[in-house]
Order: sequence, then structure tokens, then C-alpha cells
Amino acid sequence: MERRRMLDRLFPARYDFHAMLREQADQTVRGVSSFLAWLEQGDLSEPTELMREEQNADDIRHIMEDRLMESFTTPFDRQDIYQLSRQVDYILNYCLSTAVEMKAFEVYPDDVIMLMANTLMEGVKELARAVRLIESDHLQAESMIADMRRWEREIESIYVHAMAETFRHKDPVTILKDREIYHHLRDAGKALSVTLDIMHRIIVGIP
Repeated sequence: MERRRMLDRLFPARYDFHAMLREQADQTVRGVSSFLAWLEQGDLSEPTELMREEQNADDIRHIMEDRLMESFTTPFDRQDIYQLSRQVDYILNYCLSTAVEMKAFEVYPDDVIMLMANTLMEGVKELARAVRLIESDHLQAESMIADMRRWEREIESIYVHAMAETFRHKDPVTILKDREIYHHLRDAGKALSVTLDIMHRIIVGIP
């Protein structure tokens, strides 16, 4: 740890990676909010605003990756910064995949999709709050992690119960369509869970 402090004094941080992670987390909240707004329209129109928000999130991530390559020192392990950013990015990627395939397969929003999406939104909002605390109060951020895991567990539970109902009551084509859409939202929940694992590893390493 002393060696790290010495390196920080010799080579001051060139970029504010805490700020970049906060920006990406906040952008992800905006993206998932846009996804929810698209679902609430219910007309399977082109998800133009969601595409725009997802591209903005990609741009933030790419800039961060470029700056990681240029930086001699980072506030914590650069691989953890990269992995955290990548997993956060997956959340919005899965939302966009859900919207694109719903439009293509003509799957209209149902109660399951709305419940999974709203649960994801709650998890992402809490994630953004925790990311904002890593620099200023990492112990508070750490205390939020266990509570945030409930959102992924809830998404998983919704998925399992919904698929059980689908297999009992729907025709094979509808089963395939529903499973594809539900699974994307389940994957978004899993990306949230992996993000929390990485965040916990980062916080544990903060002196």
C-alpha cells in the first residue's frame, strides 16, 4: 500500500476515473429509464431514444478505456475499472436487445416484462447511488451491496415463475418468443449482479 502511495505522489492521476464511472452509471439510469418509457408506449415503435442513450453509454465507456491505456496510475486496479465499466455496459446492451427483438418478433409488453424492467430500474438506480459513494464514503457503498443483490434475485424469481406459466399455458411459438425476451432481461439482472461483485472487490481493496 505504501508503494502505491509513493507511485501516486510520483505520477499524479491524469484522469478522474471515479467521475467517469459515475457518469457511466448515471447514463445507464437514463438508458434504462428510456427503455421503460418505450415499453410503456406499448406500440413496438423503433426504440430510437433508447438507441441514442445506449450509444452515449458506449461512448463514455470507450473514452474510459482509452484513458485507462494512457494512465500510469489509477485509483484502484485498472482491470477492475475495466470490468466494472464493461458489466455496467452489458445492462443497457441487454435492454436494447430486448427492445429490438420485441419489435422484430412482435412481442408486446406484458406484466412480466414490465415487472422485470421496473425491478431492473430500481437496481440500476441504487447502483448509481453506490458508485457515487465509492470515492467519498466507500463503507456506505459497501453496506448497500447486500441490499442491492435482492433486485437480481427478484428478477431471477420473476423469470422462473413466468417461464413455468408460459410452458403450462402457451403454444410452442409463443414460448420461444417469450423465453427469448425474458432471458435478455434476466441477463441484464445477472450483469447487475456481476457488477456488484466487482464493486465489492474494489471497495475491499480501498485502504
